[in-house]
Amino acid sequence: MFNAQNFTHRNQTPLTIEEIARRAPSALATRPHDGMSAKYSHIATLGVIESMIAAGFQPFSAVQSRTLVPGKGEFTKHMLRFRHEEVSHPLAVGDVIPEVVLVNSHDGTSAYKLIAGLYRLICSNGMMVSDAEIDAINVTHKGDVVGDVIEGSRKLIAEAQNSLDTVRRWSQLQLTDGERHAFAESAHKLRFADAGGKVTTPITPDLLLVPRRRDDLGGDLWHTFNRVQENVISGGLSAVQRDANGRRIRRVSTRRINGIDQDVRLNRALWELAAKLAELKGAGPKVETPFIDAEVVAA
Repeated sequence: MFNAQNFTHRNQTPLTIEEIARRAPSALATRPHDGMSAKYSHIATLGVIESMIAAGFQPFSAVQSRTLVPGKGEFTKHMLRFRHEEVSHPLAVGDVIPEVVLVNSHDGTSAYKLIAGLYRLICSNGMMVSDAEIDAINVTHKGDVVGDVIEGSRKLIAEAQNSLDTVRRWSQLQLTDGERHAFAESAHKLRFADAGGKVTTPITPDLLLVPRRRDDLGGDLWHTFNRVQENVISGGLSAVQRDANGRRIRRVSTRRINGIDQDVRLNRALWELAAKLAELKGAGPKVETPFIDAEVVAA
């Protein structure tokens, strides 16, 4: 079964500053939010973007968090994804490109954070890499911020390329029906469980395994991971909720994950789940678990 829903794919050409301004105006703030104290050191993301471009990193995606606070929309948390010009085209894997994900804000809610990522050309979602050898880099609002961001980006883009070997291994690792279901169940809890771990949604784990296109068919770990990741992040799943007597109450549909914190948390947690499954099957290195930052919580 294939979902006929239309999806908005990211541009396959770099964004201009004008396009970033439309998609994430807070990334171009020239001053901090009025609520910040005099001790706050404002480092404009725009200067970092321009320096990243000069260093060969091109922006391909820009989003920002929503806020209900009047006047804060121009300063909220924003996320940009960069590809280096040397690796901006499909590599050996064919449809996977290493990226550097930059998260920042001008309202004090986030320091500069750099995360290694991967992007599949076939899908509108970018995934976060959480390999054991790759950690997120936090850059504080002081010192040579631009230099630290560029140096950190070079490190992450190089290490993210190593994750392409992980993709190859996962593509060759066949899963049993039980293993695919177990992976979907774990992802289901990550997405839908409340603070107490209880899940009440009628959306079932099996729905997370449904492919949205023929390219996602396959019983290997890589295709399984991608189906689940897209269904978790993109939303669009629906099911009927019934009462204790089996009577229909309402139809429930999932929404796309738009919150930056939740996007990062889920993406990195899903990658880690897949890495642990590969380890259990003897097809991957031992994975530690320090990479879900304490700062990143459900939006």
